[in-house]
Amino acid sequence: MSVNLSESQSQGSSNFQLILDSFLSSAGLPFSKLLSAKRIARIFARHNGLFGTHGVYSTAVMLWSFLGQVLRDGKEASCQSAVARVIAFCKLTGEAAPTADTRNYCRARAKLSVPALREISCEVASELEDAAEESWLWKGRHAKLIDGFTFTMPDTESNQAEFPQQNAQAPGCGLPIARAVAVLSLATACMLDVAIGPYKGKQSGETALLRKLFGSLNRGDVAIFDRYYCSYMMIASLLRQETDVCTRLHHKRRSDFRRGKRLGKYDHLVTWIRPKRCPTWMDQATFLQIPETILLREIRYQVVERGRRTQAITIITTLLDDEHTKAEIAELYGVRWNVELDLRSIKDTLNLGHLRCKSPAMIRCELWTTILGYNLIRTTAAGAALLHQKRPRQISFTAACQFILTAWMLTACGKHTSQALREMCRALANQIATCEVGNRPGRIEPRVIKRRRGTYPLMQLPRQVLRDRLRNNTT
Repeated sequence: MSVNLSESQSQGSSNFQLILDSFLSSAGLPFSKLLSAKRIARIFARHNGLFGTHGVYSTAVMLWSFLGQVLRDGKEASCQSAVARVIAFCKLTGEAAPTADTRNYCRARAKLSVPALREISCEVASELEDAAEESWLWKGRHAKLIDGFTFTMPDTESNQAEFPQQNAQAPGCGLPIARAVAVLSLATACMLDVAIGPYKGKQSGETALLRKLFGSLNRGDVAIFDRYYCSYMMIASLLRQETDVCTRLHHKRRSDFRRGKRLGKYDHLVTWIRPKRCPTWMDQATFLQIPETILLREIRYQVVERGRRTQAITIITTLLDDEHTKAEIAELYGVRWNVELDLRSIKDTLNLGHLRCKSPAMIRCELWTTILGYNLIRTTAAGAALLHQKRPRQISFTAACQFILTAWMLTACGKHTSQALREMCRALANQIATCEVGNRPGRIEPRVIKRRRGTYPLMQLPRQVLRDRLRNNTT
């Protein structure tokens, strides 16, 4: 149901601005204008997503409470806990509180518009990227990190229909699984966009998902990804939109430094030839627009670590000019590992590895709400870093999340003067800025656990079959 924009803004802005101040205060941290009540009303109204203007569970309250769910874990992430926080918020602000029943809350949460959540999350990240300091960029250019990941979800019929479990698992014994590819900023660590699809099926691979994200890669950007995406069509397609590439050479391609134009030791220009056949996912007209050859730069360097075997890394890049040295290109590809750390942060700290909702529509809603919460935390960390002359990636994401959650309800519900709120936000920024990521070069940790989580075997038969066996006292 569409609601008049000016009416919804006038009724929801005052309360929701209190909520936003728990993340960003215009009197405290910079970048406070990236997320405002007017922007949320504008974007949700564009997608006909405004609801509950005269009720407790309005669009603003539901976005606030759902963000609180995805940023927490354990018992604090349940719907009952979210309803309890809404009741406490209403009591402290003098508004009518809802009942403790979670059904109305879940119905209202299902009304959140997924396209609106995606737009506001991507807009927050892209505007922070545009406002990034020159010192945060790589040689004055925006570098974008690309990688894929998977996540599971509850075993329901609707989830299994859209995101089937892996073939190796017996029916009823596995979890629905989705594949995703994300584009993250090297400067701010924000997630600029993400594409999801089933784990198996036609055009469900990571390269197919990456092609959907070309709009997040602008002219002059540098796309950094691993060897899986290193193909002629991928590099040529990015070159068509004037996006440079830095990637590791695919393991099926052979390099020969005796050929091409030599630029230095293990550094030369090489020409790649377009495949003769048009890929099945590309139409013939687009295939003919792909150049028959592309000129690339190939370098090789050694990774030497004490106590470990020396490893040779071969890099393919479109950075051909002399101003980019071999060492700089090698260092640029080395920062690709940051995307692994970013995805680990959002999967472990924000529980994106396994989502909780039971329908594909709500899975997408939970996914984009989680990404929005992640970008808000990164925005807050970037503001704290700017105030203390640091880089955003120096700030610990987990620590920033913990500080924000600690001050959330206190800041949102308390009766604070502007001066007190300013001091509180500056104190929060100072605390966040002191929590830096540890610099531990050459750190090696075995992938083992000391404490076993349980001795239960893996489920290899459907649950109903196991229940029948227990009832019949059979093994």
